Amino acid sequence: MGKKGKRDKKGKGAEKTLAKMEKKVSRRAKKEEEDLEALIAEFQSLDAKKTQVIESSCPPPSPRLNCSFCAHPDRDELILFGGEYFNGQKTYLYNELYIYHIRKNSWAKLDIPNPPPRRCAHQAAVVPTAGGQLWIFGGEFASPNGEQFYHYKDLWVLHLATKTWEQIKAPGGPSGRSGHRMVACKRQLIIFGGFHESARDFIYYNDVYTFNLDSFTWSKLAPAGIGPAPRSGCQMTPTPEGNIIIYGGYSKQRIKKDVDKGTLHTDMFLLKAEGTGKEEDRWSWSRLSPSGVKPSPRSGFAVAAAPNNRCLLFGGVQDEEEEESIEGDFFNDIYFYDIGKNRWFPAQLKGPKSERRKRRRGRQAEAEAAGGEELQLPPPQGPLEIVKEVVAEDGTVMTIKQVIPGAAGDKDRSGSEEEEEEEEEEGGALGQPVEPCPRSSAMVAVKHGVLYVYGGMFEVGDRQVTLSDLHSIDLHRMDQWKVLLEMDPKTQEWLEESESDEEEDDDVEGAEGGEEEDDESSEEDSEDEEGEQQHPAVQPGEAQAQYLARTEQYWLGLARSHMGPEAKDKKVLKVAHAMAKTFYEDPI
Repeated sequence: MGKKGKRDKKGKGAEKTLAKMEKKVSRRAKKEEEDLEALIAEFQSLDAKKTQVIESSCPPPSPRLNCSFCAHPDRDELILFGGEYFNGQKTYLYNELYIYHIRKNSWAKLDIPNPPPRRCAHQAAVVPTAGGQLWIFGGEFASPNGEQFYHYKDLWVLHLATKTWEQIKAPGGPSGRSGHRMVACKRQLIIFGGFHESARDFIYYNDVYTFNLDSFTWSKLAPAGIGPAPRSGCQMTPTPEGNIIIYGGYSKQRIKKDVDKGTLHTDMFLLKAEGTGKEEDRWSWSRLSPSGVKPSPRSGFAVAAAPNNRCLLFGGVQDEEEEESIEGDFFNDIYFYDIGKNRWFPAQLKGPKSERRKRRRGRQAEAEAAGGEELQLPPPQGPLEIVKEVVAEDGTVMTIKQVIPGAAGDKDRSGSEEEEEEEEEEGGALGQPVEPCPRSSAMVAVKHGVLYVYGGMFEVGDRQVTLSDLHSIDLHRMDQWKVLLEMDPKTQEWLEESESDEEEDDDVEGAEGGEEEDDESSEEDSEDEEGEQQHPAVQPGEAQAQYLARTEQYWLGLARSHMGPEAKDKKVLKVAHAMAKTFYEDPI
């Protein structure tokens, strides 16, 4: 009883501290948000001029981050909404709605009157009600210079059958926030965590709210037990029984004036409903201790529901701050969590069937040629980890890490032999599995058991590269990635801070985020000029050469360390080419 009483007192003290901090942040943020409300209202007045629903074929969306990416409940379509883009000087916000047609591998832009205001870092969930509904809550709007923030607390629904937006106004909902998580579970939306940030202060949340999709009412839960610490960007997964699983996430604390310390959370919790799905259900927190191989600590990972009662985690970044450098390890790996078995395990690519059959035939032929003697095979190859360090002009060291999984079911097969057979099969051309490059903040969706990965970002020094490529992989077969849309990061603009002497009207233009593209009176040529103005190509020079980091000795060294000193030089060179091609458009 004594220990329990101490825990209760500690919990109540933490709640009081959190309440005080929330009031403090709210007071300081109020002035900032009042300034931005006028700008948001101006953008909404522009959106109000749209009176018709217009769906038109279009090029793929421009690069953007922190948008929502959901699968249509009935059609073979993926729905992308909102997002942001930063070019080194300005922040562009969007409220555009794009539809990706899976069968056609094509994009369409859907203009619907009275959409939600421009935002990023919101959450979206799809339910099959009435031909499909896309629900959106929260998110943030940023000033063009990225120094002021407005956090939304509004709730919207897109009726997919009628193509109409509707704002749902119901009292008692969560406070304004971004970076939260929201899932649909048994006729209700469940929201957890997130953060609110002003120019000087920030606060992270660990509260839980539900929104009933039948009565359109909010409820704040008060679960029993000890739950997760406040955080944002975590994994939130509903179970078939109506429970919720929370894993990981990120938060930061102010340890002294102007010094913040970030935390990568790796703990896991179960939020269990003690009842039959009614509003008056009692909920309780409990800690999970999963078996298997957990993902390495990271933030910025993407999550999605997977077949066979599993969920998946893709990519992310692990930042390590040191005195004179910031190192970021970016990932492109996939981890599965088996909900029924409470077990993590990394995904393994099996390779196409034709290649697996050829490998088996090759091994049989080698055994016969050896005159029946036992064939000595190389030891099993595990996942191949490629690490790249780039040193920026200011001395900042950036580490980019890529993990290439070993082929499951062919563990007796060396990577160099695979490359040799693939080369013979393709008539001398080097064959290399295509994978998304390492990244964080990717957008993912699953439809018919296929995972789609759109965009994301990685950093090189102070430069942020925002991606807009699209890849897919069949989660049942796990054979190979498919490239649906390519992107060359070298074509993306990046403006240094020293070049930021802009006029005020330019700032407004940047905050609008592509408003010129919405002008129907613009001709195709003028649209092309706009695109060049917003995303001009990077000019060649020392910075670009540094960014590419293309050295033959570097990749040869990596290949040699992976294959061992006994490997033949010819095979080492082939693997080095394959490694380099993973990152660059051309092999070394």
